[in-house]
Amino acid sequence: MTTHNAGNERIKRRYFSFLKEAKRQSEATVDAVAKALNRFEVQSKYRDFKKFHYEQAVAFKNHLAEQKNQQTGKNLSKATLHSTLANLKNFFQWLSGQSGYKSRFHYCDAEYFNISDKDMRVATTRREQKSPTLEQVKHVISTMPVGTETERRNRALIAFTLLTGARDSAIASMKLKHVDLNAGKVEQDAREVKTKFSKTFTTFFLPVGDEIREIFADWVTYLCGEKLWGNDDPLFPATLVKVGVNHQFEAVGLDRKHWSTATPIRKIFRDGFESTGLPYFNPHSFRNTLVRLGETVCQTPEQFKAWSQNLGHEKVLTTFYSYGEVGNHRQGEIIKGLSTPHQKTMNQDAIELAKAVLRQSE
Repeated sequence: MTTHNAGNERIKRRYFSFLKEAKRQSEATVDAVAKALNRFEVQSKYRDFKKFHYEQAVAFKNHLAEQKNQQTGKNLSKATLHSTLANLKNFFQWLSGQSGYKSRFHYCDAEYFNISDKDMRVATTRREQKSPTLEQVKHVISTMPVGTETERRNRALIAFTLLTGARDSAIASMKLKHVDLNAGKVEQDAREVKTKFSKTFTTFFLPVGDEIREIFADWVTYLCGEKLWGNDDPLFPATLVKVGVNHQFEAVGLDRKHWSTATPIRKIFRDGFESTGLPYFNPHSFRNTLVRLGETVCQTPEQFKAWSQNLGHEKVLTTFYSYGEVGNHRQGEIIKGLSTPHQKTMNQDAIELAKAVLRQSE
């Protein structure tokens, strides 16, 4: 049974290199493209790409629409269809210009990977992002156990995420030297911290409560003062696992090294929320929580710009477009409140903020 095509593998490697080196795409993006191509090859029984015909695109599109999600058992989402087919379309458009393929098929043949306008609207519609309230996060933190040093780490980890809005991949790679407790800030240096798009920026501790800041400060003090760890040691170290007396692996404390991925961080969040009976919210959802808080406490364009920069956004519109949706419940409250006379007139600060946003969009 055929499991690969040597010619296809060679040209795929060239395309992956093109994406990484020329288009500067991330590993995650390239992995998604590789997955889409593998799906296509499996369905076409690894037919040579040189024999590509637009009817293959139509057949694969119909095949993909019938596939089930392995976890839910339901049909693949429109968003998955859109992203998979878009990756294939881009690949075959690139392939049509490569030596040995130019005369085999036309650039426009890749257009047959397009989904319908109706499915496109469903796939690309922005939906309200679920995120916890500030009170829910504080409740989780306040109920987390602190009997062991790994439990203290877990509580400090969630407190730090609320305090800074840092992404989980960045948190997993941070070192003690990146934290300045006296100045109340974290230097997200892209040379060592895995930030999005490798951006370097400074994050100051956000006003989410003195108790949250104290939990994190106590954790840093514990690592530096009691464990005598230094600048290059991890801020949130991995769990040390050894073979116990029962000849089974068990957690025995902290390992003096970074997590290799952010997966353990997401597990800590899941365990923390579910232990209190709350639904699981991932680390990234805290950024939505903090944007909502910023919309409440910031009174001037300059204040919201600073809040936006604190999250690593160069443009304030990124904060509005990516995280600033008004929730359905809050939307209803605002509309109902407009009938109250004293809320019909916007204050000057709100007007200036609106003007600032419009100027950036021009």
